[in-house]
Amino acid sequence: MLKKRATVRQIAAETGLSIATVSRVLNGQDNVAPRTRELVLHAAGRLGHDGPARRAATTGGVFVRCPYLLDDYFGPMVSSIIETVELHGLTAVVNAGTAARRPGMLTGLPKTAGLAGGVLILPPEEPEELARLRDQRFPFVVLDPRTSPPRDIVAVSSAHVTGARLVMAHLVELGHRQVGIIAGPKEWLVTTSRMAGHVAALADAGVLPSPERIRFVNEPSVENGYRAACELLDRPQRPTALACFNDKTAVGALRAARERGLRVPDDLSIAGFDDADIGQATHPMLTTVHQPLAEMGRMAVTMLVRMLKGHDLDARHVELGTDLVIRTSTGPVAPIIQRELGPGGSGSTC
Repeated sequence: MLKKRATVRQIAAETGLSIATVSRVLNGQDNVAPRTRELVLHAAGRLGHDGPARRAATTGGVFVRCPYLLDDYFGPMVSSIIETVELHGLTAVVNAGTAARRPGMLTGLPKTAGLAGGVLILPPEEPEELARLRDQRFPFVVLDPRTSPPRDIVAVSSAHVTGARLVMAHLVELGHRQVGIIAGPKEWLVTTSRMAGHVAALADAGVLPSPERIRFVNEPSVENGYRAACELLDRPQRPTALACFNDKTAVGALRAARERGLRVPDDLSIAGFDDADIGQATHPMLTTVHQPLAEMGRMAVTMLVRMLKGHDLDARHVELGTDLVIRTSTGPVAPIIQRELGPGGSGSTC
């Protein structure tokens, strides 16, 4: 369905400005006060106008921004984005690594010659800055959003709540009730979503998570996973299983368990998330949750191309399914531990 284009007169009536002023903003002229420009662009976005002269572009460059190391998590996303962009006859302009974190990088995109739109991977900017880019009518899709995106900004992610619920339900089915959780950064949307999934699965078993068995890390790395696991495993009553934010933190947990003489999964079960390659290089191999990283990248480009062709998107926040991948790092609670806990585990808390 093509977008219904609001008129200049409608925008002028909405803002209380003159038709001439609105026209100057929509034609991209510079002789307009910043506050006035923001007022017009916001109204244009709300009413459905295409904004400052940007034609529907089916050729040109797609700005692909990933302000992180292209590891086995971000690498598949970026590779699939580039391949899909080229299939549509567009050119990928890739900006990755720490250089892509430069403050204010997004503000210049609408005026960058040759750019048709963009795919922003886990953008560190606040929602307000993304909203400003939207109001400038620069077409973009957020892939794997860090924070909850505004309702009318197109975003693609995976089903984090479902994935976390699957892996925690798997641990519960194996008899685990005292489960330690190594979560991601508190301010990340994905952390909130996965915690909701973990809590839901534990609640199904009549268990409430104890704050003493939850650790948040400011960066989901091997080293931070190791430190968090050390704290949890050194508690007087250690967890019988660890549910980790990603496979990297799970690898750190494996190291902490090994240093303490704990056998995985005989003495301790450990599960990750993401299904990264690193999880198959460990001993034992990691039980994890598969995220369709490459498909997420393809979906982001597909939605961007639809926007570039002038189509309206009814579904603006898309979640792709996740699957539990059971390997050898998880197993039943050891019989001696089960006898100590009793048939109901630890009762009301885990």
